[in-house]
Amino acid sequence: VNLILGCMAEWAHLPITLPLDCWTTQIQTGDNGSRGPLAILMAMLSQGDGIRGMYKGIQAYTVLCLKPAIQYTVFEQVKGILLARKRLSRGSTSSTRRNQQDTLSASEAFLLGMVARTISTVAVFPYLRAKVMLQSQKGTTNGGAKPNIPAMILEMYSNGGMAECFQGIGPELTRGVFSAALMLMCKEKISFAVRKSLGDV
Repeated sequence: VNLILGCMAEWAHLPITLPLDCWTTQIQTGDNGSRGPLAILMAMLSQGDGIRGMYKGIQAYTVLCLKPAIQYTVFEQVKGILLARKRLSRGSTSSTRRNQQDTLSASEAFLLGMVARTISTVAVFPYLRAKVMLQSQKGTTNGGAKPNIPAMILEMYSNGGMAECFQGIGPELTRGVFSAALMLMCKEKISFAVRKSLGDV
């Protein structure tokens, strides 16, 4: 259920965020000279595939939408196991102790968030890399065919094996892991505080 809900939530925002993502990628990686962001946007719309070109890489989202779904599924499933073990190991009957056993500590939530984000990032990174290459138009396929996500992944693998497919994963993990860990830690503590204020714990 968590995987399905996560995928649906990720797909819901794509009509708006994917063109913005494509525009940002072009600004950061394209040969734009001295053109400003608005000039780059107008050039993207007037050249090539127009508006359809703003949705380059959408194929990858059939897999990339699993990234947040995997992250939250791993977090919630492991969280349930940890909380169950807490209750069994402490065997407390006082309300205060029971409340503490119904939530993760800040350090536990942070570390679990890091693990969950790492797993989800590693699982989909080749698709993420291929999407960025397609949006920046840096990838080509053998025979001059129009590039697509599967073709780019196969070309990356043929050129450098798994190392090529996962090139650049270090910065992505560094950025994503800490941001996700902080977000999930805050979410866990805020959720517990809200439930406590409403008398649910």
